[in-house]
Amino acid sequence: MSETTPRRAPRPGERQRDPERTKARIFEAAKAEFGSKGYAAARVSDIAQRAGVNKQLISYYFGGKEGLYAEVASEPFSGFAAMTTADRPLADVVADFARSGLSDQDQARLFLRENMAEGTASKAGAESQREFLRGQLEYMRARQEAGDFPSDVDPKTLLLMLMAAASAPTSLPRIAEALTGEDPSSESFVEYYAEQLARVARHLSGS
Repeated sequence: MSETTPRRAPRPGERQRDPERTKARIFEAAKAEFGSKGYAAARVSDIAQRAGVNKQLISYYFGGKEGLYAEVASEPFSGFAAMTTADRPLADVVADFARSGLSDQDQARLFLRENMAEGTASKAGAESQREFLRGQLEYMRARQEAGDFPSDVDPKTLLLMLMAAASAPTSLPRIAEALTGEDPSSESFVEYYAEQLARVARHLSGS
């Protein structure tokens, strides 16, 4: 059952001079809570406390917990889709995916939880994800035709592999640190790992 309350305007004492800033604080707080606890365990009161707002503002701006989750879970796809214009080499896109995920750990954890979750809560961002994946597959086919990887490699399978590789430091942080000796959340690791993935992608084309 979703944790929602009737939508109402905030009381005078709750009004914010900058509604967009307030919404942004709620959004960032929700990413952290949903990313660390998942949809079911995250509480509206904890999100509000982290954002420094009255929890009624979550209903006012997002329609409650379910509406907030739907926006947060869908948020990364528009940014990711913008990276994959057909003329961009696969190596550059793979590196950008890695940088994006590793530089926003809350969003990366939420993305992983969203894909491992079962039940209705995980459907909040499902349509955005399906649309995103359709676009990514079109991009992969275009780059295969451009010679970025061999014709006998299935673009669907390669896309899955590359997405898994880009998210590996978030899903396997202890292994990443043990193998490299670096904190996977550090700026130096992010750049190192992104460049290594780009090199692997370039080798697929023989360059």
